[in-house]
Amino acid sequence: MLNGVKFIKVMDKIKGVEKVLKVLANKRRLAIIKYLKKSKEAKVGDISEEIKLSFKATSKHLNLLFNADIVEKEQRSLQMWYKLSPSLNHISKYISNSLE
Repeated sequence: MLNGVKFIKVMDKIKGVEKVLKVLANKRRLAIIKYLKKSKEAKVGDISEEIKLSFKATSKHLNLLFNADIVEKEQRSLQMWYKLSPSLNHISKYISNSLE
């Protein structure tokens, strides 16, 4: 049986896994991951063009990926650039590798 502190740590890990899985459970976001894996980094406009989705909708998907620590972003001048996070958790890494 788990004591209180261990139980909280286990539940935190489970919540983290759940968050990542929910974010990855979307074909548009998987397409973004696949594209970023191929291109290494890209602007929002390039990503939206590649996945055939509006700029605004693509930005929302990218924000969800960013909040789940799957992608990193960097503002350069007026444009936002995205790339896969080098510290992808094992679930995200496994899924991104299986999209090749």
